[in-house]
Amino acid sequence: MHSLPPIYLDYNATTPLDPRVLETMLPYFQQHFGNAASSQHPWGWTASRAVEKSRQQVAGLLAAKPSEIFFTSGATEGNNWVFQSLFNQWQDSAVGGSFHILSSSVEHSSVLKNLEALKKKGALIELVPVNSYGQVDVAEVKKRIRPDTRLMSFIWANNEIGSLNPMNELGALAHQHKIYFHSDATQAVGKIKVNLEITKVDFLTLSAHKIYGPKGSGALYVRSTDPRIQLDPLILGGGQEKGLRSGTVNVPAVVGLGWACEFCRLEMDQSLIRFTNMRDEFVKNLMAEIPGTKLNGHPSDRVYSNISLTMASKTVADALPALMRLGFSTGSACHSGTMTGSYVLKSIGLSQEQMASTLRLSIGRFTTADELNEALRLLKKAFANLQDEPNI
Repeated sequence: MHSLPPIYLDYNATTPLDPRVLETMLPYFQQHFGNAASSQHPWGWTASRAVEKSRQQVAGLLAAKPSEIFFTSGATEGNNWVFQSLFNQWQDSAVGGSFHILSSSVEHSSVLKNLEALKKKGALIELVPVNSYGQVDVAEVKKRIRPDTRLMSFIWANNEIGSLNPMNELGALAHQHKIYFHSDATQAVGKIKVNLEITKVDFLTLSAHKIYGPKGSGALYVRSTDPRIQLDPLILGGGQEKGLRSGTVNVPAVVGLGWACEFCRLEMDQSLIRFTNMRDEFVKNLMAEIPGTKLNGHPSDRVYSNISLTMASKTVADALPALMRLGFSTGSACHSGTMTGSYVLKSIGLSQEQMASTLRLSIGRFTTADELNEALRLLKKAFANLQDEPNI
């Protein structure tokens, strides 16, 4: 007897590599194996052209200039680069006063960990509260701006609950007050239109594996005009990436990132309509079948991939045996045998009990309607059974 196939609904954690992206990468492992920094022969020229084409493709998705794109290992590296570089530059400069940063409590951990590290070095960190949807209020941010505010950092789309922040307004506010503006846009890029000619973000980070590209590849956008920004070198060595990130470029991974961005750009409009409709239909049916279910995050101002749900019955842990075929994330994490709730869910007001009853499903390019129908059946069975059991 054959077991039934698993259903992957954790696209916010990582996406499968698109076969078309893999096809573009394969020649650069063997046929075009040259070092992009080798300028004396065709092998190097071919690799270098491929890297620059990828830079153009990433820039094309963001409405940025190719010269503003720097390749990294992913958004976490880019976030570290920005925070550490700006703080170090301030310390090395003759600028007086303190280094005040405005951010929020629902940022990705790679941002929050950097804020903690900078606080130990003397930076002043202020976390702006979020509303029940996990979004910051522009008026709240404006009230907290001080003469020594050097940096604002707000996530574009929340990785746990999918809500979008008001980026155009936040960017305009930062620009008006001459404050650097950084955003981890990993969950937004490729799912919504990101136009950096319109949105005044100075630094933006992204990862390839969230948009059907290879793991270990990403990009950092650094605005080159109004203002022109120069970061400190991240890695010293052979002078790659304009001397800011030395080391032999991972050409296959960079090529994969470029084409992942290109396919997202070409298919943006179609994907936005298709997956928004698919998500909304699933949520509507789920709430009808399992009364008391609550959708976390903004009902419409969110990325199409994210479906964060708090169930009305017992914990997700109790339902896991019936959900083994589903790939999803929970609202809690286990550290050293102790269950701890998500800081994002806590920030939007969920209790410990509600966090333990929360799961995150996320759909993507290869999700089918049949898979979502089966997921609905499994969820209904799991939580209906729990509702029928006595609460001992």
